[in-house]
Amino acid sequence: MKKKVFITGISGMVGSHLSDFLYENTDWDIYGMIRWRSPLDNISHLISKINAKNRINLVYGDLCDTISINNVIKEVLPDYVFHLAAQSYPRTSFDAPLDTLDTNIQGTVRLLEALKTYCSNSLIHVCSSSEVYGRVPADKVPIDEGCTFHPASPYAISKVGTDLAGRYYAEAFGMNVQVTRMFTHTGPRRGDVFAESSFAKQIALIEAGFIDPIIKVGNLDSLRTVADVRDAVRAYYLLLTHNPIAGESYNIGGTNTMKVREILEKLMSFSTVSNQIKVEIDPERLRPIDADLQIPNMTKFQSHTGWKPLISADDTLKDLLNYWREKIRSNGNVYLTR
Repeated sequence: MKKKVFITGISGMVGSHLSDFLYENTDWDIYGMIRWRSPLDNISHLISKINAKNRINLVYGDLCDTISINNVIKEVLPDYVFHLAAQSYPRTSFDAPLDTLDTNIQGTVRLLEALKTYCSNSLIHVCSSSEVYGRVPADKVPIDEGCTFHPASPYAISKVGTDLAGRYYAEAFGMNVQVTRMFTHTGPRRGDVFAESSFAKQIALIEAGFIDPIIKVGNLDSLRTVADVRDAVRAYYLLLTHNPIAGESYNIGGTNTMKVREILEKLMSFSTVSNQIKVEIDPERLRPIDADLQIPNMTKFQSHTGWKPLISADDTLKDLLNYWREKIRSNGNVYLTR
């Protein structure tokens, strides 16, 4: 019998790329959870397969609704679980902290409880975040898994809860739950609330003549290590298929470290109108407190799986910019998220 994989957040950037990877590289049947209002843009290229029930299926559920989570797990009974769904925007979490905490912490507990009840032998990936480390002292960089948590946003606090819940269910109930703390990862389909995707979107809108040649930015001095989403999903696959060890946590990320300012400069260098563009600080894009020095030590995961990132930062950022160019070519003017 073919294996079944369950993906929460299949319609997000990571979930959609993971679906692409699993469809091409396994024979598993893929079940992706969506809410009734979930946009399907990121999986539009999969719709024909979904309609034909060709190995990809959509099921309805909501992390904030216990009954729906129980129902969907009873229906699917997955062998593998990739828990990617979350309120994942740090800036938004300052405006909606309770929604963020409910979705990310209690939503994870609802899912793990359902799995414990109906299929406790599943191999489970709980997606945490490098944001749990938050404000890291310079002497702790690069950051390893033993670094103290110092979350700098309600989102990061929620991911601390998510992270600890994953370990708890592994230790308390013998479930094979593993946690990843993924550092900045981007590429095509990245939401425009994230800095580098907002920059790319604004450049594409400027090139198309829809907005004035001014890019609105937040904190440009924060340090990030950039990874490609397609490298990330390959890592997630290895996590559950290469000698998975219950209760372990792993840092995963890229090897291209740069300030947000350098990311913006790289994106601008790929544009034919870069000499016309001005950069302005937008106070609405500044967080009350910011995580910094987000540079991972990935020795533990790389030693365990042999994984390493393959896609360069330049190629990732070019693909991101081309994604927005194509979206604007297809749809015309699009809303500029603040």
